[in-house]
Amino acid sequence: MPVTLAEELVLLSLDDESGAPKEGTNTAWAAAGGLLAELVLAGRVEVADGRLTVTDRTPIGDPLLDGRLERLAEWAGKRRPGRAKAADWLAKDRSTVVRDAEQRLCERGLVREERHRVLGLFPVRLYPEADGSVERALRGRLAAVVLDGADPDQRTAVLIALLHSARLHRLAFPALPRQQGKQVRARCAEIAEGDWAGESVREAIRNMQATMVAVITAATAASTVAATG
Repeated sequence: MPVTLAEELVLLSLDDESGAPKEGTNTAWAAAGGLLAELVLAGRVEVADGRLTVTDRTPIGDPLLDGRLERLAEWAGKRRPGRAKAADWLAKDRSTVVRDAEQRLCERGLVREERHRVLGLFPVRLYPEADGSVERALRGRLAAVVLDGADPDQRTAVLIALLHSARLHRLAFPALPRQQGKQVRARCAEIAEGDWAGESVREAIRNMQATMVAVITAATAASTVAATG
């Protein structure tokens, strides 16, 4: 099965040599949005007016997506009809999505898991690169669309929209001079706003972005109150 959007986002976030994650919080939100978008693209879930509905529980054939579909169906089934909010699901899913994607990347042989203890006490898992071919192809695909102006296919457009919504441009283009950052963001915004997917997919991504912004705003406000108190 092709690498999922969530796996691609996590792969971009991992340092190739150390295996340490970068932009962990925003990556988690984007990856959760990516899995939801995948389920919508596969015709298993619909998102409308901020609510989601599982329309088909038939397995897709990918362990990560099939596991998420079952979890989502179980979660939505405990709510009254029309009350399963996409924002609530994304907030719940982002706590486990990165770890699940990392494990799947290990199973694919793209990264390897290393376990360490910080200060001899706190366990840490790192995921350095084992096979860089998929990441190189991924970065080449993104560069062709964002830097060279090629037309994106649907999956690449969704990935760029997720990167843009979560402000993860530097993960995709870490070596790019900072003065080109504005051009990259503008091109990503153009793609994100384009007519590349159905409304249900686009709403799933908008829900991810809105939820992420709300959480970050609340956390900033709490930090300010704590600092002034």
